[in-house]
Amino acid sequence: MSDLIDDGPLFEDPQEPGPNTPEFTVSEISGAVKRMVEGNFAHVRVRAEIGRVSRPRSGHVYLDLKDDRAVLAGVIWKGQAARLRTQPEEGMEVIATGRLTTFPGQSKYQMVIESIAPAGVGALMAMLDQRKRKLEAEGLFAPERKRALPYLPEVIGVVTSPSGAVIRDILHRLRDRFPRQVLIWPVAVQGEKCASEVTRAIEGFNALTPGGAVPRPDVLIVARGGGSLEDLWGFNEESVVRAAAGSAIPLISAVGHETDTTLIDYASDQRAPTPTAAAEMAVPVRRDLMGWMAEQGARLTRAAGQAVGLRQQRLRDLGRALPRPESLTDIPRQRLDLAGERLPRALRSYAQNRRLQLTGAGARLSPLALQSQIASRQDALASRAARLEAAPGRAVQREAQRLAALSARLAAAAPHRRVQEAGLRLPPVAKRLEAAMAGQLRLRRDRLEAVDRLRATLGYTETLRRGFAVIRAGDEVITTKAEAARRPALEIEFADGRLALGQASPARKRKSGGAAQGSLFDD
Repeated sequence: MSDLIDDGPLFEDPQEPGPNTPEFTVSEISGAVKRMVEGNFAHVRVRAEIGRVSRPRSGHVYLDLKDDRAVLAGVIWKGQAARLRTQPEEGMEVIATGRLTTFPGQSKYQMVIESIAPAGVGALMAMLDQRKRKLEAEGLFAPERKRALPYLPEVIGVVTSPSGAVIRDILHRLRDRFPRQVLIWPVAVQGEKCASEVTRAIEGFNALTPGGAVPRPDVLIVARGGGSLEDLWGFNEESVVRAAAGSAIPLISAVGHETDTTLIDYASDQRAPTPTAAAEMAVPVRRDLMGWMAEQGARLTRAAGQAVGLRQQRLRDLGRALPRPESLTDIPRQRLDLAGERLPRALRSYAQNRRLQLTGAGARLSPLALQSQIASRQDALASRAARLEAAPGRAVQREAQRLAALSARLAAAAPHRRVQEAGLRLPPVAKRLEAAMAGQLRLRRDRLEAVDRLRATLGYTETLRRGFAVIRAGDEVITTKAEAARRPALEIEFADGRLALGQASPARKRKSGGAAQGSLFDD
């Protein structure tokens, strides 16, 4: 190394070339730098916060030691890593002891760590924990705020970098499982612009109008590949967390690998370990869905067939348990036949009873009975009329006698003036009495006339005027054809008079051997 310095500068000014300037290979330069670094930093102790930690299959441990301004790569060889009392974890503040060396393959330097001891929680992790407790206290991570993802979204919004492998993995998995319309909102996934762009992307998707020119997504995926805590820090910012918690669209967070956890994972509705897993959460497998639908259709067909078969069997069983239709109608048919046989006799009997009742009623309504009733009613009316004619005179005489007696008593008991006053009141009273008696006479006369009209209406003469006739044999009224056939002579009374008829009996017909006088009642 000293020889190289004594011979001259390692790099000559290209503006002042010299023929004596030595030429070095890349390996020579890398070896000189390696000897210088290892010679000056053969044993160092570094206080730093552990960033990204990687454990490949080789068994070595690769990690980053960092502070707020720089990052130092570190490596713990397999044998040394197995003997460490404290295993390194991301976010730990540690004191690492080892030596510095270079890695010529990538022209970088690193620290070979021999021992590591914890020195407290790192500043970034402390701030992250404090922010997490604050947002959790506000209820942004509450399970009841999380919504279920739609089973089959029409439009999927993806918030990620358009140039990374993440979007290709998501699109490839969606195309394999169930192709859907995808809207990509390009953002920076690390650095200073990450938080603000991711926040605007989530809020922008939520601001879209359903059914507008740009369709509003049914589900959102916020995705990024793996990285160190510093690389993923933008997804720990408070604005991103609040935007995810306030999203009206269900949101899936797929930031980092399975071991990486950011605050947006707590605020999202679903957390996916990888972006590919987020695509699998967003849509079902179309082939599986079609198979499931076919299976359900087959099950439905089988179930419908079994249900119909069971009901058919049940119907057949019930049909065997039911009696024959003919047996159900045998007894009612027999009852109907019996009723049909009894009906003519019952009708004849009913008609005969009604005929007898009519005959009895007709006998009571015979002209002689009506005449007898009318005569008795006339006698009663005459007696009442005589009594009514005599009643006013007797009543007036009684009232006059009572008045005379009253006048005598008044004349004897009261002054002459009172007698005169009573005498003055007597004529009006007498007039009222006469008027009352005249009203009673008119009322009784009207009643008598009404009864007489009723008599005339109920009399058989009114019936004769309506076209009927009365057949007599002497004084006896004939009501049947058989009686009329037995009588030698009949008399028919019409409304305008009587007509005498004579007929020859069958015996006389046989004796005479000739024609006899016909009868109206001959068949």
